[in-house]
Amino acid sequence: MLAISLLAIFSIGITAIALEDKIGINKAATALLMSIISWILLSLSGDIQDFTTPFVEHLGEITETLFFVLGALTMIELVDNHGGFRFIISIIKTSRKRKLLWILSIMTFILSALLDNIAAGVIVVSIIRKIVPTQEDRLIFACMTIIAANAGGSFSPIGDVTTILLWTGGNITPLHQISHLLLPALTSMAVPLALVSLRFGRHDKWVIVADPALSKKATTEVSLKIRVTMISWAIITMITVPVFQQWTSLPPFMHVFAGLATLWIYTDIMHRQHPEIGKKMNMCDALSRADLGTILFFFGILMSVAALNTAGVLGNIGTELESLIDNPLGISFVIGAMSSLVDNIALVAATQGMYPIEAAGTYMVDSPFWTFLSYCAVTGGSLLIIGSATGVTIMGMEKIKFGYYLKKFSLYALLGYAAGAGVFLLLNS
Repeated sequence: MLAISLLAIFSIGITAIALEDKIGINKAATALLMSIISWILLSLSGDIQDFTTPFVEHLGEITETLFFVLGALTMIELVDNHGGFRFIISIIKTSRKRKLLWILSIMTFILSALLDNIAAGVIVVSIIRKIVPTQEDRLIFACMTIIAANAGGSFSPIGDVTTILLWTGGNITPLHQISHLLLPALTSMAVPLALVSLRFGRHDKWVIVADPALSKKATTEVSLKIRVTMISWAIITMITVPVFQQWTSLPPFMHVFAGLATLWIYTDIMHRQHPEIGKKMNMCDALSRADLGTILFFFGILMSVAALNTAGVLGNIGTELESLIDNPLGISFVIGAMSSLVDNIALVAATQGMYPIEAAGTYMVDSPFWTFLSYCAVTGGSLLIIGSATGVTIMGMEKIKFGYYLKKFSLYALLGYAAGAGVFLLLNS
């Protein structure tokens, strides 16, 4: 009875999250309430003799992930407030549509691996708004950005919340993930990109129009040297997270907080010389802009999955999946496709609960199962615009309709997803 109740609550909650725009209820509120009700049922059921121990254990693991995301988002906001990403606009010189699509997609792919796919998507869409003059073209560029961001996030341990979960959960190590998934991830972006770019003629172009007010603000208030210093430090901090964890055995968020604290001190010293800037660009402002709703959403989802895990529901589902799908890689592929409808964070967290890490065998650290899951869970989210946090974020920024993406980009994303999976299977056969 407990298992059925928990699954019912989880199903209702996930459905409400997917229909957020239709029902007008924020997904963070839904996720939080779902998690609270689930744990209340656990505490009152009597089926679990000691539920407080797993509660504390899950809370500790989840908090590590949330602190990492919070620190990364805040650091990005601080850098962006000081114009750290704006100088990228001045570097882009081309006015050819097809060439610009390739430049921005590759940029998104790289930034997703270095920062994370949500941050990369927000940065690139902000750039698109400044240099792509027509709404029709902006929609094409924005949708391609979703695919490129998820592709870039799939091969990096810090590229997506799900890859962070797999890394911090000990399922996959950074070097293994990068070396085994770079080519599949690149393929999953290149195939849709090649097809989408055919929408533009070779010589199609428009005039690149920069925002004069933005350029003036960036150059008069914060020097280019400071902007480059800040974005360089943020990128170095994120890149060296795996090295820090290997060296100290401390949680990754400690390194992100160290980078954030360093930038905080740097900007405070800089603001002493320019107090008028400090009022508008200080850390408190960056913290207020950090997407705390996303943090609360992640918390609710992960704690809901933890409740299912504690009740033994996930283990039973894992056994059923194994009986239906004989190949473990087939399970990863199906989970990836499911992530286009069900939040991939919940799916990966549930999969970790269904298949505990083994010392040897199918579910050991760095096994093909976990490696392929990292690719599938992230890139599979591109099949529908609601399938990833990046897609939902850009959907809101550019007011992209669900049907538009489904008709014009879902097939491209599916072809890229399948092609990348094929490359992985070929390399690991």
